[in-house]
Amino acid sequence: MVGVMSPYIRPCPKGLYIVFRKKIMTISAYFQRIHKPAITMPKYLLLLVFVLLLAMPGKGFAGVADTDEALSEKTMGSTDAKVVIHEYASLTCSHCANFHNNVLPEIKKNYVDTGKVRIIYHDFPLDDLALAASMLARCAGNDKFFPMLGTLYKSQQQWARAQNPLQALTGISRMIGGMNEDDVKACLENNDLYWAIAERRTNASKNLGINSTPTFFVDGKKIDGVLSYQDFSEVLNQLLEKNGGI
Repeated sequence: MVGVMSPYIRPCPKGLYIVFRKKIMTISAYFQRIHKPAITMPKYLLLLVFVLLLAMPGKGFAGVADTDEALSEKTMGSTDAKVVIHEYASLTCSHCANFHNNVLPEIKKNYVDTGKVRIIYHDFPLDDLALAASMLARCAGNDKFFPMLGTLYKSQQQWARAQNPLQALTGISRMIGGMNEDDVKACLENNDLYWAIAERRTNASKNLGINSTPTFFVDGKKIDGVLSYQDFSEVLNQLLEKNGGI
């Protein structure tokens, strides 16, 4: 199963905070029409984020990563791994959330943490709300990128359908990413970051034929949609055996 591009994929002329606010509220109204009523942010989301925060070392407010760091490759696993997974995903895609919440933890435990597999994450935002969330995850910096990503996927049902998604994203960015409201504003006003993510998505669609999420390339083999852990494990084991990684 996959997520497809929404009618709100069109980038705004400039990645300005005020423009994002207007567009994100429009997307929120869209979600409220096609899904069950929106969830007001504070109780559901703050409780979940607080629980996740307890499991993480706190570093206080860290500011915003510079553009070079924000746009750097986001990867987990050994550079010597025998198999490489390229994942293209959108933070508002429920199927991507399913992968990150239910499949990735087992892959990480059995393949990534053991040095067999490396995962490279690529943003492929299906709408401007996903693009804003991608920017904020990258603005958190390399050390906090994957904790931010994991939290955004775990709490997707709350922030993506909140009456005020930008407020919800700001709360997550504050508690997990170490950013205050001014940092969030500065991040979303970073035009270079905005256009770089949008351009990468366009290039991936044009050059790799990606038009839905999640899409994986496992040692060059394209996989559309989410596989079960068992099916993914079978693919990985075959490639590891072929590459001498088992």
